[in-house]
Amino acid sequence: MTTYEIVAQFIGVVAMLFNIFSYQQKSSKGVIVMQLFGGALFAVNFFMLGAVVGGLLNVIAVFRAIVYSNKEKFRAKSKVWIYLFVSLYVLSYILTFTLFGTPFTLKNAILELLPVIAMIATTLGFYVNNAAFIRKMGLICCPGWLIYNIFNLAVGAIICEAVSICSVIIGIIRLDIKKARRRVVLLTTAHPTNCSTGRY
Repeated sequence: MTTYEIVAQFIGVVAMLFNIFSYQQKSSKGVIVMQLFGGALFAVNFFMLGAVVGGLLNVIAVFRAIVYSNKEKFRAKSKVWIYLFVSLYVLSYILTFTLFGTPFTLKNAILELLPVIAMIATTLGFYVNNAAFIRKMGLICCPGWLIYNIFNLAVGAIICEAVSICSVIIGIIRLDIKKARRRVVLLTTAHPTNCSTGRY
């Protein structure tokens, strides 16, 4: 492995750390800001490894994170942003088989579509502005990117998505499921069950 490739992989590892810890943030803005830095570094990582489409999608991800972390300033609640980002993702997909010359086969058509679907899922999560929902969208995003990265041999990104899947699941259990259970306990305490009748 050359020094250039080692540097590229190191950048990917740093990007990985930002993305993994993003799912442990309690606020949606915290998730978005962490993914902003992760996306910027992954863009550099993919470009250095020659994975141009992955780099392009991460550049769009940085722009997206800036918009959704400054919702009031950019009026991010407007659905125009969703249409714009989805259009950019689709454009990247089309450019894969035109400008970048990737052969259009069934395998490539499906493979290149996976990160596009992943990006759409994350964008919907950012639009909803709910950390729990973002984590749920992570269950769509991370596996899509993982498969794409495996086929492109992006080592740092592979590790990132594999660990991110675990991080998403932990985040859902730690922050979402436990929170839901606490609500049930509070409701039960406020309205104790009458065991003799089975009613409240």
